[in-house]
Amino acid sequence: MSSAAKSPFLPPSPDRAGSRVDTVVFDLGGVLVDWDPRYLYRSLFDDETTMERFLAEVCTPAWNLAQDAGRPWAEAVAGLSAEHPGYAEQIAAYRTRWLETLRGPIQPTVDLLARLRDEGVRLYALTNWSQETFPLARERFDFLGWFQGIVVSGEEKLIKPDPEIYHRLIRRYAIEPARTLYIDDSLKNVAAAEALGMHGWHFQGADGLRNRMQSLGLPV
Repeated sequence: MSSAAKSPFLPPSPDRAGSRVDTVVFDLGGVLVDWDPRYLYRSLFDDETTMERFLAEVCTPAWNLAQDAGRPWAEAVAGLSAEHPGYAEQIAAYRTRWLETLRGPIQPTVDLLARLRDEGVRLYALTNWSQETFPLARERFDFLGWFQGIVVSGEEKLIKPDPEIYHRLIRRYAIEPARTLYIDDSLKNVAAAEALGMHGWHFQGADGLRNRMQSLGLPV
């Protein structure tokens, strides 16, 4: 997650300025779903310093991102355990106890999503997520069924901010970028969407998002 200060977004291009926004694309983790491996690993380590070192040097964000890009979890766990045999149990837990990395919904944002759904706004999601663990999230969070389409990086074997995964979203669901708001808690992912002509918002909380939506005429 990011700092409290608002981050810049690109002003509308001439093509976007005159278009009414009627489509919203959400990132999921960090926007609608409160996910953090620390929720699991605080139960596996005695102190924060050791845990943070493990997450920085063993089960790193880059290692996890490879699963989001489609690497099988069995392969990832086996390879990393061979490199760090003393942490084999903790490495395996990332997959076997993955549900414990989820705290729950980010309810204020889910409330905004519900409002948009009730008003008939077109809703889609574009997420960096493993194809093996995403079905578990679908089972847990009913609101994932509110989207008219979800593009999952692990299924596509592509991760944001690669422009191709945005193009697949646009083509698959006939999305018009100039009429679309894209929301993500990663600035580089927002920038990639804006480069394709979407309105962007770097998510740092529901209040700022609500204001951004209102400025675009969305019914929140």
